[in-house]
Order: sequence, then C-alpha cells, then structure tokens
Amino acid sequence: MSVRLKLTLSYVGFLMVAGGLLLTVVWVFLLRYVPAGAIDSPLGFVPNRSDLQRAFGPAAVTVLAVLLIFGFLGGWLLAGRMLAPLSRITSATRIAARGSLSHRIRLEGRRDEFRELADSFDAMLEQLEVQVAEQQRFAANASHELRTPLAITQALLNVAANDPHRDATELIARLGTVNARAIDLTEALLLLTRADQKTFAREQVDLSLLVEEAIETLFPLAEKRGVAIKTAITFTPTFGSHPLLLHMVTNLLHNAIVHNIPLHGVMWLSTTNSADTTTLIVENTGEIVTEKLAATLTERFRRGSDRTRTGDHPGVGLGLAIVKSIAHAHNGTLTLSPRPAGGLRIKIHLPTATGTPGDRKRTAP
Repeated sequence: MSVRLKLTLSYVGFLMVAGGLLLTVVWVFLLRYVPAGAIDSPLGFVPNRSDLQRAFGPAAVTVLAVLLIFGFLGGWLLAGRMLAPLSRITSATRIAARGSLSHRIRLEGRRDEFRELADSFDAMLEQLEVQVAEQQRFAANASHELRTPLAITQALLNVAANDPHRDATELIARLGTVNARAIDLTEALLLLTRADQKTFAREQVDLSLLVEEAIETLFPLAEKRGVAIKTAITFTPTFGSHPLLLHMVTNLLHNAIVHNIPLHGVMWLSTTNSADTTTLIVENTGEIVTEKLAATLTERFRRGSDRTRTGDHPGVGLGLAIVKSIAHAHNGTLTLSPRPAGGLRIKIHLPTATGTPGDRKRTAP
C-alpha cells in the first residue's frame, strides 16, 4: 500500500468513527423524548421508539455511506496535496543519484516540515557539488603535479641509456632532487587526506610549545635567509592531534620564512587565548600581496611568487591548503590578510581546552 492510500484510509476511518459517534449521540438523545409504546392523543398519531428505529436506521446507513464516499474522495485529494512536496523531493533524489548535483528543489510555500526537509536537501546537494568539484580539481592537479617529476625522471633515464659514458654524478643528483620532490608531494597529499577525513586521536595540546618546537626546527633556515623571528607567546591550550598541529605551525613558519625579504626580513609570532578561543597569529614582511591573491593562497596547488623562494625549498603548492584543512579538522578557522607594507598576516582560531593550568607568558625579541 502506498503512503497516499494509507493516509486516505486513515482519513476515511477517522471520518466514519466520528460520524458513527455523532449518530449514536443523536440516537440516544432522541430515545429520551420518544415513548416506548403507542400513545393515544387527540392530535392524532404520535410515533414511538419502534417507529423511530424504522425511520432512523436507513437514514443512518445512508449518511454513513455518503461519509464513506466523501471521506475516500476527499482523503485521496488531501493526501495527494500533502504528499506533493515529498514527490518533488523524491524526484530530486533520483536526479542526484544519477550524478546530477546541480539540481535544486527550491520548494515554495510556508516553512513547514517538508520545506525544511527540502531546504536541507538543497544545502546538502550544494555542499556535495562543491566538494565533488573540488575533489575533481584536486585529482587533476595532483595528477599533473605527480606526472611532472615522473616525466623528468623518465627523460633523465633516457639520457643515461643513450649516453652510457656520461658522468653519472650529475644525473644521480638531479634524480635525487626530482625523487625528493615527488616524495614531498606524496606525503603532503597523504597528510591532506588524513586532515580532511579527521582520522586522528585528540589530546590536550599547548599551541605555544608547538610554536617553540617549530622555531627550533626552522631557525637554521631563518638564519640562513637572514629572517629575524620575534615572538610573544602565552600558554594556549587546545584539543587536537599533536603531529597535525605541529605540522600546521611548521608550515606557517616555513611559509613566512621562504616568502620573506632575504637578509632583512622579519617574522612575528604570537599566541593568545580566551575562555573559548585559542589564537595563533603569524606575520611576515615580504612582497606586496593583493586582497585577490591572498584569497586564493589556500587553494590546493596554488603557489605565490617564486622570487622569494630558495632553490632548496620550491614547495609543492599545498602548504596553506594543508594548514587550512588541519585548522578546519580541529573545528578552527584560518584567515589571511595582506600587510600594507608587504607580506601576510595569518590568523588561526582554535577552540580552547578547558580545565588547564594558569597562563604563562614568554616573550622573545
């Protein structure tokens, strides 16, 4: 039985019960004022209960028959009208199942349960369409990025095969560089997938300690490029994956170093926390960045200017994309804004872990 037929039968059953109860009440009411036997009256014939039964019975059956027909027809029409939005939702579901995610229900009318269901379905389709498009673009970009080092490796191997007397030292060095880039890209893709899927254990992490650890790791690179590091960090507790958050902070610091002014660059790091938000701010000097460019830097395989990069750190175009994914996986946000004098100001907000020790502040020149 279809839902429409079930609703129709429910309407008919309710109407028949209500009609039967009403006729019963009328019958009982009439019995109180109609005598049981025959009565002589100067006015003529006076009906008794037997006469009432002979007259009321067929009339009651006729009324119930009319109610049955009226209830079935009216219930069928009402049920169809009520289920019409559900039919539109079902049709949209079938269209989406065939792979068309651009279709929307856009149900009109009052905001009832069906309208809320349709709006939720439209929102889900919109998110799926964006995610599928992003995954397709990501797959195409990843294929292109992975094809490049493989093609270079194949070309170098062909050169070695055609010229067996060629010095292998240079060839091995170039193969090592290409292979290292392919490994970096693969590891970045795996890390990005892990962050997107949120497949990691959570623990309490002090973000300021991660900043110190990242500074210690990258200090030789900053010293080599002449970038000064200035910090103002406080105890900033949050919940999340220690390895992922450390990778996020390290990526931010590395990005601030390699996209800085050589020999005279400066990088500022600060952490703060409130009752519900832990904040990390990374600023660096550098080239002038437009608002339009800053809005695209978190896109996957998006690279900034290569003039501030060293040959040892060409990057794979996933640094800020990984930072964004890790921040979102920890229920946080990432915002980028250009500095008027050049460079970027990157701010990350993460939920604060409660029940932690008191604040402790550490500053460095």
